[in-house]
Amino acid sequence: MNYEQLKKARVDRGWSQQEAATRLGVSQAYLSLLESGRRRAAPLARRLMQVYDLPPTVLPVQEVRENVTPDFLAHELASLGYPGFAHLHGRARKANPAEFLVTALGQRNLEARVAEGLPWLVLRYRDMPLDWLVREARARTLQNRLGFVVTLGRRAAQRDDLQSLEQTLADSKLEKEDSYCKELSEAERGWLRQHSSEEAKQWHLLSDLKPDALRYVENA
Repeated sequence: MNYEQLKKARVDRGWSQQEAATRLGVSQAYLSLLESGRRRAAPLARRLMQVYDLPPTVLPVQEVRENVTPDFLAHELASLGYPGFAHLHGRARKANPAEFLVTALGQRNLEARVAEGLPWLVLRYRDMPLDWLVREARARTLQNRLGFVVTLGRRAAQRDDLQSLEQTLADSKLEKEDSYCKELSEAERGWLRQHSSEEAKQWHLLSDLKPDALRYVENA
């Protein structure tokens, strides 16, 4: 979140600097420094998100976790508003959606309901830090998995605003065969080579997930 966005969020709410500073629990002088770009907003990002009612895309991207439990991922996705996990409450703090997405795509075995929710995440948070997302995906050789998620979301929602991201990922697409975050037996690989969806084949992935199987995209 840059200083221009910070000031706009306050002005849009009709708050003076003093009123906003009181709500944030900081001095007016400190908020003035934040809004002028002379202090970084990142240390206060979570408080700013809560007080200004901002999306979690304003949170700084932090550490991408290598190995996490299915329960952790389900609760994190629920905290980001995914309707499929609306019954889960109170056990996760919101993270930047880009950070969550890279963490999920890097799992060796991703629970199916979480895997199906990732296209919704891309559609819901189109303002996530895409440069960071693409860079981190490429660094972890996850660009094909991410590209698959983007393609699924774009086709399911019939939206064109993801085409640029899709093309950026296609420019560094890997030729190596991969799965969609799942360890497969040889029998499963053989079956999926014959039955993978068009979208999966486009990204050299073994998966039968199709756009019409995705739920909740109309709510993104």
